[in-house]
Amino acid sequence: MGRLFGTDGVRGVAGTELTAELATGLGRAAVTVLGHHGTARPVIVVGRDPRASGEWLEDALTEGIRRAGGDVLLTGVEPTPAIAYMTVDLAASAGVVISASHNPASDNGIKFFSGEGTKLPDGLEDEMEAALEDPAPDVAEPDHGRILPFADARERYLEHLVGASLAPLAGMRVVVDCANGSASDVAPDLLRRLGAEVTAIYAAPDGTNINEGCGALHPDVVAAEVVRLGADAGVSHDGDADRALFADADGNVIDGDQVLAACAVGLHDAGELAGDTVVATVMSNIGFERAMTEHGIQLVRTRVGDRYVLEEMDRRGFVLGGEQSGHVIFRRHATTGDGLLTAVRFLSLAAANGATIGELAGVMRRYPQVMVNVRVVDRDGVASSPAVASAVAAAARALGDGGRVLLRPSGTEPLVRVMVEAETEADARAHAEAIAAVVGAVA
Repeated sequence: MGRLFGTDGVRGVAGTELTAELATGLGRAAVTVLGHHGTARPVIVVGRDPRASGEWLEDALTEGIRRAGGDVLLTGVEPTPAIAYMTVDLAASAGVVISASHNPASDNGIKFFSGEGTKLPDGLEDEMEAALEDPAPDVAEPDHGRILPFADARERYLEHLVGASLAPLAGMRVVVDCANGSASDVAPDLLRRLGAEVTAIYAAPDGTNINEGCGALHPDVVAAEVVRLGADAGVSHDGDADRALFADADGNVIDGDQVLAACAVGLHDAGELAGDTVVATVMSNIGFERAMTEHGIQLVRTRVGDRYVLEEMDRRGFVLGGEQSGHVIFRRHATTGDGLLTAVRFLSLAAANGATIGELAGVMRRYPQVMVNVRVVDRDGVASSPAVASAVAAAARALGDGGRVLLRPSGTEPLVRVMVEAETEADARAHAEAIAAVVGAVA
């Protein structure tokens, strides 16, 4: 088989690409691989988002775990970062989340966390794929695993988040878009505990409406509601709540780069930014890079994916990193991107400084960024093409210090993404489309 795991676990259309059989096999493979690494009878935390397919995938996955001799701590619907936290808090061997994050309800996914609450490295995922192709036999029925009880796991997660706040949110009026996802109960409860006046929207999941015209893929929705209600801030989560975008009182959308910039400056000013360095990906805006330079903060870029951001943070001991899409990792408080924690930190940073979130976001200027996706047959051919290299070089010369060009193959589709940043959107689009035309011609 081709590599089954993508940048965020196994994902596909539920029932066709992601089947009950595959889920059972993944559960069995997880126990097998954990056994190879010295965990004889693993205990695995299993949670999901509210997609209808999550119910039967949960049954299939837990059956595979149990038949292989592993025990299950079954949480039901919980945000992805809550499962990462609970895995560590409950001293479990691993965690699993059944979720397709920001994807439509027809999709679903299965992603794994280590016992340390981090996403599995590529090597362990490769071992799981090998175990799928050559499965170990089920253990004898008397040795099948059990569904184990657990107490107060969510409450301890919420207490942990409240403890990460920099200041109360008393009097702050906040609209939170829960994307009809796994944050629908948790996010409003959390913000109210911090003292905010909360209006929750898209917080009524029915199994089919997750991410539908709402959430972090549509931050303009919460922005419009903030303006309509005269609120102070808006928060927009995706379906599994591992990211957050924001809107200020004027309805301006605040992306992950701006949140990361404000939090980096806040930590730097407090003397708490390890190495005076922040980690982001190649997609982070050039305006973010310039703002960090102006504040004496170094920027380290990684490939796209919060797992790669975290790997670099842990490798070098940095405490803050994230992505433009709203995944932000506060390493002193979390092992993965956590949209709920991001909301706590960003909103309370504003409260602690007597500022609005719009004022915090103003720490950086966001340069216009245009992305053109080009469907290709041979992505390697694009990378080695002299014509493409020449087109990219010409655009870079024309932009000078006022812009940036990035070509990046998609990790999940036969696409090459052409991204250009420039002083104006018109310039960015013109250069992006010119390069895309050359890519299309050679591919």
